[in-house]
Parts: sequence; structure tokens; C-alpha cells
Amino acid sequence: MKIEGSEVFRNLPDTGVLFVSNHQTYFADVTAMHHVFNASLNGRIDSIKNVSYLWNPKTNLYYVAASETMKSGLLPKILAYVGAVSITRTWREAGESINRQVEFKDITNIGTALDDGWVITFPQGTTKAFNPIRKGTAHIIRKYKPIVVPIVIDGFRRSFDKKGLFIKKKGILQSMVIKTPLEIDYENDSVEKIVEQLEYAIEQHPSFLKVPTEEYLKLKNERNKKREFWT
Repeated sequence: MKIEGSEVFRNLPDTGVLFVSNHQTYFADVTAMHHVFNASLNGRIDSIKNVSYLWNPKTNLYYVAASETMKSGLLPKILAYVGAVSITRTWREAGESINRQVEFKDITNIGTALDDGWVITFPQGTTKAFNPIRKGTAHIIRKYKPIVVPIVIDGFRRSFDKKGLFIKKKGILQSMVIKTPLEIDYENDSVEKIVEQLEYAIEQHPSFLKVPTEEYLKLKNERNKKREFWT
């Protein structure tokens, strides 16, 4: 795996850090991040060779995941105990579009995890590329004021099955780029401004496409109406 920017981890506080990333598989992405985070904290530079770093892991490392996904099999259930902050999706369930109220305990649980350590989230809420950023992530940033570190990954979708549990094709290079923390005015930046900043930071803004697709624009309009955490 090609890694860039892992030195960023060494300058971060032990708590109150939110990592935002694009998403390509359910579990391979976050597993790779666990390895890269711990390798860097144990002296590796852009490398995960020699996994002795796993003997001294960062234990206060969490990731946000849909509760539906974490109940989808034995291994996901086991992984749910290794730092998952499960949330109930408000827009989709069992492959169907829905529209339900946010469970505020989910927001509180993310805040609790941030108070205790580092949290990984995938603000698009899906493994599909260029889906719009969910506004809820911006609300969480404004509410809890974490240090926000963007991560851009690639190659996982082509290497693994959708769940990220089985290798689909060998010989594909995975990459992970860790960027410097975002500059956010927590008091004055609007939700929309933060959403746009996240889109650019994880390279999922439509400008990274040659032409924004009609599907992207339709999804963005729909989610702007449905995904309101607060009004």
C-alpha cells in the first residue's frame, strides 16, 4: 500500500480528532486505517511493514458505522466490538430509501467517542463514489469542534468485494493520503460551507469529475431536503 502524510498523526492530540474519508468498502478501508495509524504512532514513516506495532495499538480509536451493516454477519458483529460507534441511518434501510428522524443518542455517542479518542467517519454514508456529503457530519463538527483530518483512499474498491472481507482482484495498488487538518471556523462557518470543504478535502466534490452527473445532482438535491439533523 502506498501511504503519504502519515507524519500528521504524530502531531495530533490523543483525543478530539475526527478523520473524514471517502469510502470504498465496508471494512477494508477502516482496517487499513487502523494499521496506518498505529504504524505511524509507533515510528513508521509511510509504511506498515513489520506489524510489531500491533503489540502497542492505540486503543481509543473508533469508527462510525451503520448499525444495519454491523449486524449483517458474524464477522461484522465481531468487528462491531472493536471500536464501532453504531448509528441508525436516516435515509436508507435494507436497500430501500427511507426518511426518518435522527436518533440524537447517535450524535451523543459520537461526541463521547471524540471526548475519549480519535474517530473515523465516512461522511458520504456510502461506498459509492461522488455521493453528496451528509450534512450531519458538518453539524457534528460544529457541535463538538474536533480537529478534522481528511484522508483520501483509492484501490480498495477494485481489490476487495463490497464488504472488504474478500480479495476480488490481486495486484491492485491501494493508496492512502493523509492531509493536514482543515481550518474551520466552528462558530461562523455555515453547514453548507463545511460540507463543501469536506467535499474538496476528500476529493469527492463534483469538480473532481469531468462533468457532474445527473445522478449526483439529483442525489444532492434529495439529501439536502431529507438529511437535516437540526433545523
